[in-house]
Amino acid sequence: MKPKYIYLLLTLLFSISTAYAQTGKGSVADVAFIQGNWKATTPDGRTIEGSWLPPQGENILGFMRMMNGDKPDLYEILAYEQTDKGLTSMVKHFQPGLIGNEEKDKQDRYVFVEAAKGRAIFQKEGEETLRILYEKRSASQFVIARGSQQDGKWVFVDLFVFNRVK
Repeated sequence: MKPKYIYLLLTLLFSISTAYAQTGKGSVADVAFIQGNWKATTPDGRTIEGSWLPPQGENILGFMRMMNGDKPDLYEILAYEQTDKGLTSMVKHFQPGLIGNEEKDKQDRYVFVEAAKGRAIFQKEGEETLRILYEKRSASQFVIARGSQQDGKWVFVDLFVFNRVK
Protein backbone atom coordinates (compact mmCIF):
# COMPACT_ATOMS: atom_id res chain seq x y z
CA MET A 1 0.00 0.00 0.00
CA LYS A 2 1.34 3.44 -0.89
CA PRO A 3 2.29 5.79 1.98
CA LYS A 4 -0.26 8.31 0.71
CA TYR A 5 -3.10 5.79 1.19
CA ILE A 6 -1.80 4.66 4.58
CA TYR A 7 -1.76 8.27 5.74
CA LEU A 8 -5.30 8.80 4.42
CA LEU A 9 -6.52 5.63 6.12
CA LEU A 10 -4.90 6.57 9.46
CA THR A 11 -6.33 10.09 9.23
CA LEU A 12 -9.81 8.69 8.59
CA LEU A 13 -9.55 6.23 11.51
CA PHE A 14 -8.28 8.98 13.83
CA SER A 15 -11.14 11.29 12.77
CA ILE A 16 -13.74 8.61 13.46
CA SER A 17 -12.26 7.75 16.89
CA THR A 18 -11.99 11.45 17.81
CA ALA A 19 -15.63 12.08 16.85
CA TYR A 20 -16.71 9.11 18.96
CA ALA A 21 -14.70 10.31 21.95
CA GLN A 22 -16.25 13.78 21.74
CA THR A 23 -19.78 12.42 21.89
CA GLY A 24 -18.77 9.51 24.12
CA LYS A 25 -20.75 7.85 26.82
CA GLY A 26 -19.41 9.89 29.69
CA SER A 27 -17.28 8.90 32.65
CA VAL A 28 -17.29 9.53 36.38
CA ALA A 29 -14.71 12.26 35.72
CA ASP A 30 -17.56 14.25 34.11
CA VAL A 31 -19.32 14.58 37.48
CA ALA A 32 -16.32 14.46 39.84
CA PHE A 33 -16.77 18.19 40.56
CA ILE A 34 -19.74 17.38 42.83
CA GLN A 35 -17.62 15.53 45.40
CA GLY A 36 -17.67 17.05 48.85
CA ASN A 37 -20.23 18.41 51.29
CA TRP A 38 -22.86 20.87 50.09
CA LYS A 39 -25.90 22.71 51.43
CA ALA A 40 -28.83 24.41 49.71
CA THR A 41 -31.90 26.28 50.85
CA THR A 42 -35.05 26.17 48.74
CA PRO A 43 -37.24 29.25 48.19
CA ASP A 44 -39.79 27.77 50.62
CA GLY A 45 -37.13 27.51 53.37
CA ARG A 46 -36.32 23.78 53.26
CA THR A 47 -32.67 22.88 53.65
CA ILE A 48 -30.92 20.23 51.62
CA GLU A 49 -27.59 18.76 52.64
CA GLY A 50 -25.72 16.67 50.11
CA SER A 51 -22.50 14.72 50.32
CA TRP A 52 -20.74 12.98 47.46
CA LEU A 53 -17.73 10.72 47.92
CA PRO A 54 -14.72 11.09 45.61
CA PRO A 55 -14.72 8.87 42.52
CA GLN A 56 -13.37 5.41 43.12
CA GLY A 57 -13.14 2.84 40.38
CA GLU A 58 -15.97 3.61 38.03
CA ASN A 59 -18.47 5.13 40.47
CA ILE A 60 -19.37 8.05 42.69
CA LEU A 61 -21.81 7.66 45.57
CA GLY A 62 -23.76 10.44 47.23
CA PHE A 63 -26.71 11.11 49.48
CA MET A 64 -29.01 14.01 50.25
CA ARG A 65 -31.12 14.85 53.28
CA MET A 66 -34.02 17.26 52.77
CA MET A 67 -35.31 18.95 55.90
CA ASN A 68 -38.47 20.95 56.52
CA GLY A 69 -37.58 22.86 59.67
CA ASP A 70 -36.36 20.27 62.17
CA LYS A 71 -38.17 17.39 60.46
CA PRO A 72 -36.78 15.18 57.70
CA ASP A 73 -38.76 15.46 54.48
CA LEU A 74 -36.94 13.13 52.09
CA TYR A 75 -33.68 11.20 51.73
CA GLU A 76 -31.96 10.33 48.45
CA ILE A 77 -29.15 7.96 47.61
CA LEU A 78 -27.40 8.74 44.32
CA ALA A 79 -25.00 6.46 42.47
CA TYR A 80 -23.16 7.36 39.29
CA GLU A 81 -21.81 4.21 37.67
CA GLN A 82 -20.02 3.36 34.48
CA THR A 83 -22.18 0.74 32.75
CA ASP A 84 -22.20 -0.95 29.35
CA LYS A 85 -24.49 1.86 28.17
CA GLY A 86 -22.16 4.55 29.51
CA LEU A 87 -22.33 6.72 32.60
CA THR A 88 -25.63 6.20 34.40
CA SER A 89 -27.07 8.13 37.34
CA MET A 90 -29.34 6.12 39.64
CA VAL A 91 -31.46 7.64 42.39
CA LYS A 92 -33.52 6.06 45.16
CA HIS A 93 -35.86 8.14 47.32
CA PHE A 94 -36.87 7.41 50.90
CA GLN A 95 -39.46 8.94 53.20
CA PRO A 96 -38.62 9.39 56.90
CA GLY A 97 -38.28 5.95 58.49
CA LEU A 98 -36.38 4.82 55.35
CA ILE A 99 -39.61 3.92 53.60
CA GLY A 100 -38.69 3.55 49.94
CA ASN A 101 -40.61 5.47 47.29
CA GLU A 102 -39.53 3.12 44.49
CA GLU A 103 -40.03 -0.63 44.47
CA LYS A 104 -37.28 -2.75 46.04
CA ASP A 105 -35.36 -3.46 42.81
CA LYS A 106 -36.23 -0.21 41.02
CA GLN A 107 -34.67 3.24 40.92
CA ASP A 108 -34.89 6.37 38.81
CA ARG A 109 -32.25 6.01 36.09
CA TYR A 110 -30.71 8.78 34.06
CA VAL A 111 -28.42 8.19 31.09
CA PHE A 112 -25.52 10.44 30.22
CA VAL A 113 -26.21 12.91 27.39
CA GLU A 114 -23.24 15.27 27.28
CA ALA A 115 -20.62 17.05 29.34
CA ALA A 116 -18.29 20.00 29.27
CA LYS A 117 -15.91 21.22 31.96
CA GLY A 118 -17.91 21.50 35.19
CA ARG A 119 -21.17 20.55 33.49
CA ALA A 120 -22.96 17.25 32.85
CA ILE A 121 -26.44 16.48 31.52
CA PHE A 122 -28.45 13.28 32.02
CA GLN A 123 -31.82 12.25 30.58
CA LYS A 124 -34.33 10.20 32.53
CA GLU A 125 -34.70 6.72 31.03
CA GLY A 126 -38.03 6.36 29.28
CA GLU A 127 -38.75 10.11 29.39
CA GLU A 128 -37.50 12.07 26.42
CA THR A 129 -38.79 15.31 27.95
CA LEU A 130 -36.83 15.33 31.25
CA ARG A 131 -33.16 16.13 31.69
CA ILE A 132 -31.07 16.90 34.76
CA LEU A 133 -28.13 19.31 34.64
CA TYR A 134 -25.26 19.32 37.13
CA GLU A 135 -23.33 22.56 36.76
CA LYS A 136 -20.37 23.93 38.69
CA ARG A 137 -20.81 27.69 38.89
CA SER A 138 -17.76 28.42 41.02
CA ALA A 139 -15.29 26.59 43.25
CA SER A 140 -17.81 26.84 46.08
CA GLN A 141 -21.14 26.41 44.23
CA PHE A 142 -22.87 23.91 42.00
CA VAL A 143 -26.44 23.56 40.81
CA ILE A 144 -28.81 20.74 40.01
CA ALA A 145 -31.35 21.96 37.43
CA ARG A 146 -34.34 20.34 35.74
CA GLY A 147 -34.62 20.63 31.97
CA SER A 148 -37.58 20.47 29.63
CA GLN A 149 -38.06 21.37 26.00
CA GLN A 150 -39.62 24.71 25.13
CA ASP A 151 -39.92 25.82 21.51
CA GLY A 152 -37.50 23.06 20.44
CA LYS A 153 -34.77 24.07 22.93
CA TRP A 154 -33.79 22.65 26.30
CA VAL A 155 -34.51 25.10 29.11
CA PHE A 156 -33.12 24.40 32.59
CA VAL A 157 -34.55 25.72 35.84
CA ASP A 158 -32.52 25.50 39.05
CA LEU A 159 -33.83 22.96 41.54
CA PHE A 160 -31.05 23.20 44.11
CA VAL A 161 -28.23 25.75 44.36
CA PHE A 162 -25.60 24.14 46.57
CA ASN A 163 -22.82 25.96 48.40
CA ARG A 164 -19.78 24.09 49.65
CA VAL A 165 -19.74 23.29 53.37
CA LYS A 166 -16.32 23.15 54.99
